Amino acid sequence: MDLSRFSQQINAAVDEKEQSLPPVDKWDPPFCGELDLTIKLDGSWHYQGSPIARQPLIRLFASVLKKQDEQYFLVTPVEKVGIQVEDVPFIVTQWEQQEDGIRLTTNVDDSFMLSSNHPLSLRLPPASLCTTDDTAIPYVCVRTNLWARMHQNVYYQMLEAASSRVRGDIRQWYVTSEFEPFIIGEMPAQ
Repeated sequence: MDLSRFSQQINAAVDEKEQSLPPVDKWDPPFCGELDLTIKLDGSWHYQGSPIARQPLIRLFASVLKKQDEQYFLVTPVEKVGIQVEDVPFIVTQWEQQEDGIRLTTNVDDSFMLSSNHPLSLRLPPASLCTTDDTAIPYVCVRTNLWARMHQNVYYQMLEAASSRVRGDIRQWYVTSEFEPFIIGEMPAQ
């Protein structure tokens, strides 16, 4: 599978003037094999072991990313290729408190409000990120079945702005966005 040929197919399928994402959920092309492309734990994209430096190309590929079951694919209307993802495809790299909620931005410039449409979930990270106490960290749903892990700096900044409460024997830290509380951390109450 050739990366440049696949990129040309995406460009042909996606109107660059459109602001919305392509309808990948409606595309069900035949599987055409694996592409030697990996999204690393740090959110960087690598083709044949080398990092992809062109951010517009990464954003283009991210726009046609799809997850089915536990497998990730890049899809066009005419073909689907498998790729590898070490954890999740995106990293939340920025956040901003706005009047009605919290706006999050990923490493591929997806921007959205933390909400019931883009919920937050505490999960154990991959073993290489785990600390000795196996603390769950926040992940956010970016779009259909595609999640982002919160970057450590963003997480610590949000913890500073979070409110705290005790529920049973658990202390929870939460932020409110679009009038809904989202738990961003918890530990045993003392």
